[in-house]
Amino acid sequence: MGRSVEPLVVGRVIGDVLDRFVPSIEFSVHYGTKQVANGCDIKLSAAADKPLIQLLGPPVSSTLYTLVMVDPDMPQVPSEPRLREWLHCIVVDVPEGHDATKGRELVSYMGPQPPAGIHRYILAVFKQEGAILEGGGSELVEGRANFSTRHCCSKPAGASCCCSVFQFTEGTSN
Repeated sequence: MGRSVEPLVVGRVIGDVLDRFVPSIEFSVHYGTKQVANGCDIKLSAAADKPLIQLLGPPVSSTLYTLVMVDPDMPQVPSEPRLREWLHCIVVDVPEGHDATKGRELVSYMGPQPPAGIHRYILAVFKQEGAILEGGGSELVEGRANFSTRHCCSKPAGASCCCSVFQFTEGTSN
């Protein structure tokens, strides 16, 4: 794995949202035709629809993953995150080598709607210890406001973080 977590340390994703980790899977994120990478800027209008998230790896693998997308800067700016973290989506049981549509949405995608300022949007991928049974997983989520990625993924359904990507989105909808 050649991916470094240093941009995530500099961007305070490690610390604010995640503990330090060693990436063990690669994934790609596309909003329409735009591929998103660490530190990438993307307009609100481009992020209104859910992204295409592809987990790279052998499609014959039985390994499953959980995807979590959060905004740790709600409601205003990183220095005043009263609602840290705001949950944008959770998808469980995503098979390695497939896109997120092959998983099961626990919390449906909510596009970025920051009230002001520049916000970070973090997409983290966690390796699961096994499948989350149909109807299960609700214990991972208590609501969108004040969600904790750390807490969610320390529960039995989730293992250590495998990979993360974030982008800045301008806080105006114009």
